[in-house]
Amino acid sequence: MDTKLGIPQKEMKSNIKNLTTVLASEMVLYQKTRKFHWNVSGESFMEMHKLFESQYNEIELIVDEVAERIGKLGEKTIGTMKEFLDESILKESSKHEAKEAMVKELLSDHQELTAKIREFIKEADETDDFGTADFLTGILLKHEAQAWILRRYSN
Repeated sequence: MDTKLGIPQKEMKSNIKNLTTVLASEMVLYQKTRKFHWNVSGESFMEMHKLFESQYNEIELIVDEVAERIGKLGEKTIGTMKEFLDESILKESSKHEAKEAMVKELLSDHQELTAKIREFIKEADETDDFGTADFLTGILLKHEAQAWILRRYSN
C-alpha cells in the first residue's frame, strides 16, 4: 500500500523488510530472555530472575513498537513463531544453561542485534526515511543499555 509518506515504495519496502528482521529478532530475544528467567537458579537467583524479567518486559514493549511501526508504513506484520524464526538474525536457545552462560548468550544477542540495527539505521537514513532511522536509534540505545548491564555481570 502506498502510504504517500514521501518515501518511494521500493525504499519503503526495503525499510519494512529491515523492520521485520528487527521484529523477528526481538521476538526470539524476548522468548530466550523469558526462558532464562524461568530457568535461572543457584546463587543470586532472585537478582538474576528479576534482571531477566526487567529485560524481557522492555523487549516486549519494543516488539509492540516495531510491529506498529511496520503498520504505520502500510504493511501487515508477521506473527507466527515460524515466521519469527525464519526472519530473525538470532537463534533460539535449546539448552538449559548455567546463569553465566545465559548472561553471555544474551549479551552476544544484544551485541549482534545492535550491530544489525546500526546497518538498518544507515539504510533508512539513505532513503530519507528519517522517522524509521530515528525510531531504530531509540531501539539501539535500549539494546546498548541492556548489553551494558549484562557486561557488568560477565566480568
